[in-house]
Amino acid sequence: MVSTAAATKKAGRKPPVDEKSLAAPAEWLQAIFGAFPTIARIAVTPANAMKSAAVRRAVQAIAEPLGQLPIHVYKREENSRERDREHPVAKVLRDPNAWTSSADFREQLQRDALLHGNGYAYIVREGETPVELLRLDPAAVTVEVDEASGEPSYKVQSGAEQKVYAFRDVFHIKAPSLDGYVGESVVRQCAEAISMTMVLEEHGIRLFANGARPSGVIQIPGPMGEEALTKMKAGWKASHEGAENSGKTAVLWNGATFNALTFNSVDAQFLELRRYAVDEIARAFGVPPHLLFEMGRATWGNAEELGANFVTFTLMRWLKAWEGEIRLKLFEAEERENFYAEFLVDDLLKADIAARATAYSQLVSARVLNPNEVRARENLPPYAGGEEFINPHTTSNAPATGGKEAA
Repeated sequence: MVSTAAATKKAGRKPPVDEKSLAAPAEWLQAIFGAFPTIARIAVTPANAMKSAAVRRAVQAIAEPLGQLPIHVYKREENSRERDREHPVAKVLRDPNAWTSSADFREQLQRDALLHGNGYAYIVREGETPVELLRLDPAAVTVEVDEASGEPSYKVQSGAEQKVYAFRDVFHIKAPSLDGYVGESVVRQCAEAISMTMVLEEHGIRLFANGARPSGVIQIPGPMGEEALTKMKAGWKASHEGAENSGKTAVLWNGATFNALTFNSVDAQFLELRRYAVDEIARAFGVPPHLLFEMGRATWGNAEELGANFVTFTLMRWLKAWEGEIRLKLFEAEERENFYAEFLVDDLLKADIAARATAYSQLVSARVLNPNEVRARENLPPYAGGEEFINPHTTSNAPATGGKEAA
């Protein structure tokens, strides 16, 4: 993640000077350490944002499928394409390094991009061939842009040592941003929405820790000394405060009376506010609310369509970012015309078995697919003769009779 100092250096300015004390540091200083202050006085960071159930689910809703989807390297032929499992890029995508699986590596890098705005990996090469991908801590990476050429480079802080890597040596997945060089963190840009979920969660914890609500007030008819008032308050709290004491019999003294309180309109809307906070997180990350297990607007009829929209309008953007970075950084320039990498999203778009069977039947009848291609999509082995493109609903293959009726 680019620091504020680096960002202002790029623009030719000095970091702003703020007179605030260390007890209330300026926003730019907090941003350097990964904290984004909000109106609610909560410093939102990628680490504590993941403690919010809605944020965690939204991040994982994108990162998990990206780690699980198969990705293949293809070689273009004249009118077709073939998978190339032996290409060096295919091998490094299958095994990024000796201690990280492909799924874990992609999921972690995507999680970095969602929380920090940028996911980085150093590309280890033997000659021009990529052989390993090593994740870099996004908080330790600074992007610097050459003013003359506009080409970025990457400065990585490792302890007391700094290393500068060329553009082609760092695999970089970035979130949308205005400058196009450094991704903008969703956690930073939507810190207020995230802090709202935190405030509501904290309020709920405090509310239910105190028996869900203040059950009432005690009115005393006459004056009481400070000592007597203190003892009465301590005795009442010991007997009735907290969920474990809720519902116990109250004992009053000296003519005191207990007046029950009821929820006001704000208290009654607590659950509605919680749902709204979840919707805000869903908007920030571009995830349908039902993937955050907010099922208020989901039905049996629209859940499948919402899932397809998620793949098309949210996940596809990140898949294309990965495919573009693989093409730009892992393939050599002369290979890019004939080789490319592509994710397979068919599993995410599969409908129920009856709808798939109908679609396959129509595609085979139209000779768009042959039976063995359909079987391959369903992870079934091919059979002899299944590679032919024949419409099974026609009689064109009936034996000829020579134009004469059978005797």
